[in-house]
Amino acid sequence: MSIAVPADLPADGDGAIRVALAELVALGRRIGRLHLPQAASRAMRSGQQVSHLYGRGMDYAESRAYQAGDDVRRLDWRLTARSGTLHTKLFQEEREGRLLVLLDTHASMHFGTRARFKSVQAARACAAAAWLAIGAGERVGLAAFGTRNDLLRPQAGPRGALALCGALAAWDAAPRPPHSEPLSQALRRLRQLRQHANHLLLVSDGFSVDDDAGAALAALRRGTDMGVLVIADALEHDDPPAGRFPLEHAGERREMTLVGEGQRREFRQRMGAGVQRLQALASAAGARCRVLDTRDDPVDAVVAALGATRSRR
Repeated sequence: MSIAVPADLPADGDGAIRVALAELVALGRRIGRLHLPQAASRAMRSGQQVSHLYGRGMDYAESRAYQAGDDVRRLDWRLTARSGTLHTKLFQEEREGRLLVLLDTHASMHFGTRARFKSVQAARACAAAAWLAIGAGERVGLAAFGTRNDLLRPQAGPRGALALCGALAAWDAAPRPPHSEPLSQALRRLRQLRQHANHLLLVSDGFSVDDDAGAALAALRRGTDMGVLVIADALEHDDPPAGRFPLEHAGERREMTLVGEGQRREFRQRMGAGVQRLQALASAAGARCRVLDTRDDPVDAVVAALGATRSRR
């Protein structure tokens, strides 16, 4: 597949502290033929009524006992005659699948001690998800939350993946406002912006998780296939070695000294609080969850978070 890079984008980043567009595009050449899990149609999920969209583009799924409010045009007359009670046919809509990637742009994502910033790794994961989705014949869109609230509506084919890669590079290069929204507020807003997506992938380091995020995530998860990808730096899941460490935040440089084992363990627990909170949140909501270290290749983690399967050749 020939992939052309859009020309109207800012200078490419270094792939360490700034997103490298060329790297995101190159991921498309590595994604094999994959399949995303099927998500049931609205009619199948509700179990109470049948969609008014029927005819072409509909597959018969099953029949069940008639319920008040069912469309009489969907009666299963053969089963009704055999059983002596009214039965309704249920159909599954054949619609083009859509993946919406939810990207965390909070300030905590612009941090890293190994290989690259979490924000750069998150962009790599989003790009991998995009190429995976279009390879599976789905449209792909991107929504940012945190310091940005941008939305790239789902698009199909290589153009859709390229548009997402371009947006990731452009958003990363743009100035970041100081304000940000908690995860619960972002999820409630994003629930209105799902763009009829049947697959969702949340990419975050978990530091935006607040007390109301659990209910908001559960509501967003309801009726939609969801994966959660937790981006983590080594300091967030491994005890640091003893020593002195220079830190920089908001233009201020400080030095931190870690000596004893207990002190280093406590530091790692504090650093890893976001990872633990988001993992717990995903588990409670019944979403697939994977942790992606900033040093690792993102493809396998994205495949697992989306529940994708590789084609047999």
